[in-house]
Amino acid sequence: MTMNMETLIIPLVTDEQQKLADETWRKSIPAQVFLNYFFAINYHIQEADDASGGLQHLPFFRAHQAELTDDDLAAVTKLLHACWSTEYALRSTAELGDEDYLRNALHWTFPQAYHTIMAGLQAFLHTAGVRGNNPSLVRREVGRLVVRNAYPRPVSFYAAGAYGDFSIHRLPLAGYKAGLHIAGKEIDAQAQIGQFLRTTRKLKATATRQQVQANANTAIRSQKTGKVLDKWTAAHWQQITWRLGYTTLFDLLGRLRISQTSREIERFIEADIDFKLFHQSLLNIVSYLNGIHETYVAKAMGLERYQQLVAELPKHLQHSFVEDRLRTRVQPTITGEAPLPQMGIAA
Repeated sequence: MTMNMETLIIPLVTDEQQKLADETWRKSIPAQVFLNYFFAINYHIQEADDASGGLQHLPFFRAHQAELTDDDLAAVTKLLHACWSTEYALRSTAELGDEDYLRNALHWTFPQAYHTIMAGLQAFLHTAGVRGNNPSLVRREVGRLVVRNAYPRPVSFYAAGAYGDFSIHRLPLAGYKAGLHIAGKEIDAQAQIGQFLRTTRKLKATATRQQVQANANTAIRSQKTGKVLDKWTAAHWQQITWRLGYTTLFDLLGRLRISQTSREIERFIEADIDFKLFHQSLLNIVSYLNGIHETYVAKAMGLERYQQLVAELPKHLQHSFVEDRLRTRVQPTITGEAPLPQMGIAA
């Protein structure tokens, strides 16, 4: 009796297991793409962050100064305390949690990453004469600052233009096709950031159109019938472009504001992705941007006064990442001197 050799092969994975694995991967794609985006931003920051592209070389930074009243200083201090306490909470989650904990922690770590950066940004804006916490105001003003080169090269990229005709600036490799893999080269990182900018600006354009067309006073209408238009041409999109402002890294960070009751956050939690890598990427981006804003604030209020502010921090922030950034980034950028030796500071 002869037997076909194929009948002797025992499959290591059953059809049902393979289907389940394929379904898990399919469900993980949106979360993997999101991870790719933030890993790419962090990768680009690390690759492009060199001495020649630092804050100290920017004319905008060198010219930055402010006359701050006691009320201004109190407002800036309050914003910085909110920024640092939120970063402290974000760091605690990332440092203490295992993979499963970090997976479920996305409910609060996403908004924490967003809010710590926004609080630091508002402190910086306050020293630049922009007061108020209206999200549209903050978004518009930081967009202008990015375009005016107030930020170092790694985070100075932005998108502009009307729907269907977006242009990416200060990311020369952004036109390449983005892959579904973690960036391993600068071309991968810029391609993924470029895609993130385009999709985010597309969402903003679509939401703005809905808002404009829902308002009888602003809706674009047919010249023949006077009815609100359902279909738009390129010329109609052009008419609302001014409402979009610029799309910057801060708009990308806004995508982190996902409600804990949202179905989208559940898709992240159920996904098969590297949650530790996701949190580490977020932490690096947070630290980089908060350091920029802290340096602007320190320059505006005076380094000595800023050092005093850090020395008087609440107990949970004493001898922490705040003091470490003051020593390694804020003070050297302002004084042009090498960082002071570390004295038992926990980063």
